[in-house]
Amino acid sequence: MQAMKKMTVIAMAMLSMVLFAGMASAHVTVWPKATTQGSYEVFAVRVPSESENVTTKSIQLTVPETVKVSRVEPKAGWTYAIEQNAEGGITKVTWTSDGEGLKQTEFTEFRVSGKVAEDATEITWKAYQTYSDNSVVEWIGAADADYPASVTTVTPGTGEGDGHHGAAAASDTAAAEEGSDSDSKLPLILSIVAVVLAALAAIRSFASKK
Repeated sequence: MQAMKKMTVIAMAMLSMVLFAGMASAHVTVWPKATTQGSYEVFAVRVPSESENVTTKSIQLTVPETVKVSRVEPKAGWTYAIEQNAEGGITKVTWTSDGEGLKQTEFTEFRVSGKVAEDATEITWKAYQTYSDNSVVEWIGAADADYPASVTTVTPGTGEGDGHHGAAAASDTAAAEEGSDSDSKLPLILSIVAVVLAALAAIRSFASKK
């Protein structure tokens, strides 16, 4: 019986790792993930708070040269500061919470608008997330890094976009893609659950025959 209890604990631990692995993979991302050259776009910076016992107090976004950001949307409960180049283009935006900040189970979005460069092929967004204990997570790495920078793919276009679709579509697109990703993982999770349950049943059957 002792052996069966140990096997049960191990099996349940494995199952928990599978079911909750996705919870630790949330990143700071910028939506939409695709746009067109020369278009006016609204970009939404999605910020989850991941660290336990501390809150996200501020987020700084570095604006790459492949997009000219000209406006920042005000957000209740947060103040923002901008840095500009000689031409007046915004190069950095820092949002700071007026209150406690984002808890581990919370997220929010910040929006900026601007024009995508005519010759851009991708927009790499570097972000710096500061927590209440003054620790900083730098979202500046490659795609396979622990803390990757968010990348927006840019395709050839007419440049006639008015940017209105970006604000409305960013959240919907993100939710749809995240939902699709979850759906694609569901069969694998169910298969692993079935294997774990079958193993538990076999262990119980073997133990009962002793």
